[in-house]
Formats: sequence, structure tokens, C-alpha cells
Amino acid sequence: MQTPLSVVQLLTRILYAGITEVQIIQWYVEEGAHIEEWKPLCQYQSDKAVDDITSRYEGVVKKLHFQADDTVPTGMALCDIEVEDGKYPDDHTPTEPKPEVRPAPVNADTLPVQPTESAPLPSSRVNETAVETPRSKYASLATPAVRGLLKTYNVDILDVKGTGKDGRVLKEDVNKFIAMRDAAAQAQTQTQTQTHPVAPASQQTETTVNLTPIQSQMFKTMTRSLTIPHFLYADELMINDITALRKKLASDPKDPKKVTFLPFVIKAVSLALNEYPLLNAKVDLSNPEKPKLIMRPKHNIGVALDTPQGLIVPNVKDVANRTIVEIAAEIRRLSALGKEGKLTPADLSGGTITVSNIGNIGGTYVGPVIVPTEVAILGVGKSRTVPVFDDAGQVTKGELVNFSWSADHRVVDGATMARMASRVREFIESPELMLLNLK
Repeated sequence: MQTPLSVVQLLTRILYAGITEVQIIQWYVEEGAHIEEWKPLCQYQSDKAVDDITSRYEGVVKKLHFQADDTVPTGMALCDIEVEDGKYPDDHTPTEPKPEVRPAPVNADTLPVQPTESAPLPSSRVNETAVETPRSKYASLATPAVRGLLKTYNVDILDVKGTGKDGRVLKEDVNKFIAMRDAAAQAQTQTQTQTHPVAPASQQTETTVNLTPIQSQMFKTMTRSLTIPHFLYADELMINDITALRKKLASDPKDPKKVTFLPFVIKAVSLALNEYPLLNAKVDLSNPEKPKLIMRPKHNIGVALDTPQGLIVPNVKDVANRTIVEIAAEIRRLSALGKEGKLTPADLSGGTITVSNIGNIGGTYVGPVIVPTEVAILGVGKSRTVPVFDDAGQVTKGELVNFSWSADHRVVDGATMARMASRVREFIESPELMLLNLK
């Protein structure tokens, strides 16, 4: 006797708090394929991490409701799976959903857009044809931002040589390919213009590109930060002694250690926070009429990272109880995971103050923007060598770097910020003071 079958819907359920939508990167199954319990169905990207969605059911995939690159609100039906009738008693056979049904909006950011004649509202469903699978392993390794760039400039990923890990195609690879292609096209055009009259300039073509999940989160975060009244405090620091110490550590024949400038900065900020804990607090506006400060004893210092997916800010946990070498190792770990898009929500949450080392890319001065859950941020500029006078009045070589602080003027006054910055400066210019203040 043939076993009775029924169809269940697998909903988009993400365990990480605060995630309201995800973007499908790739499907691991096609319609008609058999899937086992807890096997991966698809890979997704959110504003916090890249992960897999697994199947709660064993059965046959009957319908995929979304394609790669689609953005899916959490709680929406992801796919239909045909299972043995009665095997999953807690689930019910779904009725055919109406095409216009949409999830109730949670806030203004998720309100549905009314359709217009020029821009019809896309349906939450896609056509029922099978999902197109990547034509090479490189396609599945490319991030949504990279694949969006490929689509924008009409580039076939098979034509691009990936230089990332495991052949991953990076933004730099696509930009290099486009530059070479355009240069060849320009050379051909110049050859043609030698025998043909110059054609009038073509009209500029504008292309609309959706924000990636990370860009969307940055858009929302920076928009909220506009409600914070910033004030800027900047100073120049002499880092000759730290540079000499770093060279000494790197040349140790017994145990060489290559430590960048950033771990010293993070440790100096943590030591100064012991004296000025206000800069590690956050503002509680649950009652706007009676705002409060939440004091936080642990120093979870955020580090702004430039990754192929965009700007992300993981944080080094409990800096007060880490050595400078341990801080350096943690930054390397976070940076490696960030480049691969594998940072976890734990890495990205819980920050109390942020350090942005923009000087690692370029730029002497910066006006950093405060993260809404914090009251201060430090921007570190590019170091430069200039002639300076020493204590004896002789001209010598000095290595200077600019520190630019932004603070929330609702709770931090200028004098407190100046004292905090001055204490950090003392630790940076005289690193031996860090040793005296370690607990």
C-alpha cells in the first residue's frame, strides 16, 4: 500500500536576535530533489553573518519560493516539502497562499511600497521554474555584493579569475576585469575614429542596485546616529617609543612577535577607561522624559574592519583582562573571519566603545561617527614622519599620528573627553606606563 503524503512549508527561521530579513546566496537543492532532516537547504547572508538554513523535514522539495539574491523576511515560507502523512503531527498542510499576502510590517522600515505604473511592485513569490544553479564553483563563492557588481556591469563570472580564498571572486577582481575590458574597448574605438567621424556623446545610463544586507544595516545605524549631538576632539601623538618597542619585539631571536600599532591603542583606551568609565557607558532612552546611563564594567572595544562585504565592526571582548599580544591575536582572528564573511553575531554584538584605524587605508584626519549604543569613538589617522625638536633643542625625526575623538555631547562634556584623550596620549607616548597600570 502506498504511503499517504502531505505537503508542509518550511519557514524562514533565524535564531540570531534582531534579524528581520535575509538574502539568499545559493540553494543546495532543486525542486524535485530529496532532502534529509537537518541537511542544509540554502545559504543566506544577513547583516550579521553568513550561515545555512537546514531542513526540519525529510521528503521531496516540491517548490522553492525564492531564488538566489532574493531578500526574504523572516517568517516567510521558504519552500514546500512533501513528507509522509502523519510523520510530523505538529505541522499542518498549508493552504495555497494568496499572491498578495505579505507579512505585517514591524516598523516603518518594513512598510510595503505601493505599486505605481512605472515601477510595479514585485510579488513576494517567484516563478515556479527551477532555481538556476551556479555554473562553476567560483559563482557560489562570490558574495551578493560581488554578484551584484557582476550583474550591473554585465560581466560573466566565468570570465573573471578569482584571487580570494578557494578561488573566491572579489570586488577587486571584478573591477580589474572591467578596467581591462574598457581599456580594450577604448583602444578599439580610438582606432575606428581615425577613419570615421566622431559620434556624439551617448546619454548616461543610470542603473539601480539594491543595498547589500551589510550596507542596509550601516544605512540604518548611521541614520540613527544623526540623533546624537557629536563633538570632535583631536590631538597629535608622538609614537617613536612604541615604534621602537614594536621593532624590538619583532627582532627578538628567541620569540619574535609582530604586533601592529592598533593593539597598543586598544589597550591604552582600556586603561584610560578605568579612570573615565563614563566613556564606556550607553544612554538608556526607554523613558525619554528621564534618560539614564547604563554603566558597563567590561571593555568590549569595537574594531572597524574594511572587508569585501563592506564596513563591519566586531569587538575584542574584555580587553582589560587581555595582554597586548592576546589583543593582537584576537584582531587577526576577527579580521580573517570578516574577510570570509564568517563573523558570528557574538563577534558583532556587545561593543562598548569603538576604535577606527582609518589611517591603515589613508587619511590623516577623520570625523568618526558614534555607534548609537555607545557614547564615544576614536579615529586613528595615518602616521607620518616630521622634523621635531627634542628636549635638548636639537632637530630630530618624529613619528606623529592624529587621534580624532567623537563623543555624545548629551552626556560627555568637553573637559572629560579632553582628560580621557590626554590619558590615552600618555600611555601611547610612554608605553612603559601601561606596564605600571596593568592589574
